[in-house]
Amino acid sequence: MSDAGVGDKRVARLFVRLCPLNGAIVCRPHTDTSRSNKTATERSTELTVKRRHIAIIAPPTAGHINPLAALGTSLVEAGHRATIIHMADVASLVPDCSVDFAALDHPADCQGLLAEYYRRLSQPSGPVGLPRMIRGTASMTELLLKALPTAMARLRVDAVLADSVEPAGALVARHLRLPFVTAVTGLPLLREPAVPPPFLGWAYRPDAVGRNRNSGGYAVSDLLMRPISTMVSTYARRWALDPHPRHQWSALLQIAQCPVGLDFPRLALPASFRYGGPWRRDEPDAILPENDGRPLIFCSLGSLQGARRSLFAAMTTACAAVGARAVVAHGGGLSDREAQSLPGRPLVRAFWSQTRVLPLCSAAILHGGFNTVLDALAAGLPIVAVPLAFEQPATAARLKRIGAARVVSAAEAGNGGLEPALRTVLREPQYRRASRLLATDMAGAGGAAEAAAMVDAALRSDSDLRPAGPNPSDGKAACAA
Repeated sequence: MSDAGVGDKRVARLFVRLCPLNGAIVCRPHTDTSRSNKTATERSTELTVKRRHIAIIAPPTAGHINPLAALGTSLVEAGHRATIIHMADVASLVPDCSVDFAALDHPADCQGLLAEYYRRLSQPSGPVGLPRMIRGTASMTELLLKALPTAMARLRVDAVLADSVEPAGALVARHLRLPFVTAVTGLPLLREPAVPPPFLGWAYRPDAVGRNRNSGGYAVSDLLMRPISTMVSTYARRWALDPHPRHQWSALLQIAQCPVGLDFPRLALPASFRYGGPWRRDEPDAILPENDGRPLIFCSLGSLQGARRSLFAAMTTACAAVGARAVVAHGGGLSDREAQSLPGRPLVRAFWSQTRVLPLCSAAILHGGFNTVLDALAAGLPIVAVPLAFEQPATAARLKRIGAARVVSAAEAGNGGLEPALRTVLREPQYRRASRLLATDMAGAGGAAEAAAMVDAALRSDSDLRPAGPNPSDGKAACAA
């Protein structure tokens, strides 16, 4: 997430919605592809040559933990052991599955730390909120850098699955001389001159004007993200490691749940990079309490922005205006009284079995959280995107480019802009066609089973099997702080 100098004030203002994160979770039957003579199911059920204990390191949010838990479940089915390692409070985010959880067991890991971090994430923009959130993310990464070496040694970890958004996973793996695979749960963060920064809603523009614009955007990104990059570089040097950001990415495998058709065109992907499809576990059936005959529209703002009652009201009002009924998932952000006061007689819950209820719907109004977008696309739904923060504007720009969505700003949504956008995506068939085309591509990608087979093959290709321990080249204890 870092490269060049400094941009102008116009670019800086556009970065008011910067930062990584946001989420949901289907075990899809494998569809054979031409990439291999064996299916992912066959490969993943073969006797694994080396049974690894794989540490899963990720940001402490549902949008990252859920898909990685699905991938970890498939790795367990392939014969490995998988453990999510993080703050003790993160245990509440880990779904009931075959993936283990281990707390850091560090003095700085105190109760309430996760709730405080979420308070910062819920207000991720503005001259106060953005720097505060970035500092909070830097502190979270530093805690992992302090505690992970000892925790991994205690657990006798011998491989790492490192989320691309959390640099601590890759750096600690290098420090302990462990093989690691990069997991890309959101948009690919790899930098190319023609691809805009992954937290801005800029259109793809590969000409000189677009490249200059992107260069300025990356420069401002680097400036804003300096608290994180400086701290990571400090630990890299402390451990006698090259601090260059390129080492955050695995040379063995970089596996993404993003389908190739959703991303902007790429010209310089590394040989180890693979696009894919959603990593999901089976969810229980969605039981709707009643059916009043109206078509259903799924409405979600994710778990971090679910307290925006006025925006939900705009969504449910728009649904009622087009003769549809909203199915609202507020992630626990609304009180019972707020939920019951939403207009249009919507069906409202904190959480729905997302992969089960979306196929029952006719369209979706979403904030652009990556997992919910993938699930809506997998169901072949046209989308009205209302991006709020993080990588949501960039995801919305990609949806607009492929013709699967209309994009409405939060301000426009509050002023009646959702109704005409919803009418358009319901009425004009090209939006549904675009989503269905991507749904077919994602179904053929094989989901978590295919991704796990590739992770398994990459780790088997690394012949050096050892439990976690300090890098002898630095002569420092594994728990260097």
